[in-house]
Amino acid sequence: MADEQWRVPMVVQELAASVKEPPSQYVLGEQNRLLVVDQMAESVPIIDLSRLAAADEADKLRAALQSWGLFQVTNHGIESSLMDDVITAAKAFFHQPLEEKQKCSNLLDGKHFQVEGYGNDQIKTQHQTRDWSDRLHLKVGPEDEINLANWPKHPESFRDVLQEYTAKSKRIKHIILGTMARLLELEEDYFLNQFSDKAPTTVRINHYVPCPTPDIVLGFKAHSDDGVLATLLVDNDVPALQVLRDGVWYGVPTNPRSLLVNMGDFMEVMSNGIFKSPVHRVVANAETERTSIAMFYGLDPEKVIEPAADLLHQKQPARYKKVKTKDYMAGFYEHFARGTRVLDSMKV
Repeated sequence: MADEQWRVPMVVQELAASVKEPPSQYVLGEQNRLLVVDQMAESVPIIDLSRLAAADEADKLRAALQSWGLFQVTNHGIESSLMDDVITAAKAFFHQPLEEKQKCSNLLDGKHFQVEGYGNDQIKTQHQTRDWSDRLHLKVGPEDEINLANWPKHPESFRDVLQEYTAKSKRIKHIILGTMARLLELEEDYFLNQFSDKAPTTVRINHYVPCPTPDIVLGFKAHSDDGVLATLLVDNDVPALQVLRDGVWYGVPTNPRSLLVNMGDFMEVMSNGIFKSPVHRVVANAETERTSIAMFYGLDPEKVIEPAADLLHQKQPARYKKVKTKDYMAGFYEHFARGTRVLDSMKV
């Protein structure tokens, strides 16, 4: 297998400490270099979760979902101390020696990739452009499918604070999905009813290290998310996330103590394209490290993803084909490696 050593991803945190410029595998092609990014023509909406029952706040949410596909939430019910604790535990994990982190590596026997664990995303092709970041990917639900063998044992607080953060985040999902159903004049529990007791909840903790040439690499390549929706918590106010809208990349501003909520491809399909699953990316930074915690809400592998029947009529037929979640996910990883979207292949 010596000739396929390229399949084994490097640990970027270690690589960054030993090179003056990124290896060629991380360098973007000219067409993907960081072009001039416009400032927000209008700010990403900030939604007060405690006021979503009010018509004006629900209207703000509708506008956000139809135009940006993402928004920030305040008054979300997660204490500032818990947000601080989960970020602190995540950063402490990445600041450990490599040998300790590799105890939960996502490479079995050093070469067989699994989604869960510490490391990087799978390398599908030799010419795949890699991201300037490391990650820890874990399943946090359903409870009977959590494999603690993939979880760090250090720092000692890691498991408890992540499980508490997961529990508190679930309430946000319920409130937002209920409001979204009402906005589409569906039964309030329509989207929540799509989740079975086998629906996975996963967390991806991203660690972005400083890069000497941030203009020619990306911390995280352009993509849209799988799943129904995701929440994102970041550890500082360094602008890094960008969202694509009408062919232009916009920087997403940070807002202390808020969470970013991002729609996934499943929601775009179920809403028949009314709500958007945005393409987004993370830029690199020359000086500052950054940690983010993304919580993803998926569906049962056997669940059929399709537009809600009550949204379809003669003048508005289905815009997306039906697909089982497991088949979508198989295509997702192939498309992700190529920098394309499986969602585009589902359009009618």
